[in-house]
Amino acid sequence: MIALLSGPDRRGIVAHLSGWIYERGGNIIHADQHRDHEEGVFFQRIEWDSASDDLPAEASEFRDYADGLGMETFVALPGHVPTLAILVSRFPHCFHDLVLRWKSGEFACRIACVISNHEVVRRDCENYGLPFHHIPVSRETKAEAESRQVDLLREQGVDFVVLARYMQVLSADFLERLGCQVINIHHSFLPAFVGGRPYHQAHARGVKLVGATAHYATAVLDDGPIIHQDVVRVSHRHNVASLIRKGRDLEKIVLSQAVAWQLEHRILVYGRKTVVFD
Repeated sequence: MIALLSGPDRRGIVAHLSGWIYERGGNIIHADQHRDHEEGVFFQRIEWDSASDDLPAEASEFRDYADGLGMETFVALPGHVPTLAILVSRFPHCFHDLVLRWKSGEFACRIACVISNHEVVRRDCENYGLPFHHIPVSRETKAEAESRQVDLLREQGVDFVVLARYMQVLSADFLERLGCQVINIHHSFLPAFVGGRPYHQAHARGVKLVGATAHYATAVLDDGPIIHQDVVRVSHRHNVASLIRKGRDLEKIVLSQAVAWQLEHRILVYGRKTVVFD
């Protein structure tokens, strides 16, 4: 059983929660916590072995108890296999990396489908045994295309969506109707170089580092809570093509780490920030 909790900090929260688990014969196998001193907010991730024969009932009782302590609580049940979908456009490097990690057993999840506004990965999806859906997007058809995407994703019951270099801006209506988290990989060290062609922007500024950022998508472009970032050093000798080559390796690593943390229930969002537990 894994619980993620957040709420106003006060004395005794850890003791109350651990005591509740102990009294029911549970055994805590990992616990991590954090306090935002500026906001006075407490965050915790608890993982425990339950002695109960009715795990859904225990999860519900734990949520009720934590709610009584002023916590906002999510509980993941053992054995639940999360479902995700991948959206990708022309550049398939992140897509291949995610699927190969999934194929090797690194990700404990079900990939429901792959959606693209191009045909680039259709044959690859057939080889991987993944359902592929081609939904073209233009300025004139964007609303209709997003509606088809949302309907498909909701039919599949996805727990979250991964944008593996899906080069379309998602509308606020899409995100609201979808109703689950969307992880995006942006090919720069945000908040620098938002929007399109960030490697070209970085080269024009003569930066000495280029990076990649995995974040939750919001209605504001490249502005969602940041999950993970990494950088690599560059110099004046690197042209745009070499920046892109270096950056794509980072994109794969950063996105895959963010997906792993999501699947392991290690991320709590508050405001424009995240807490990512060890």
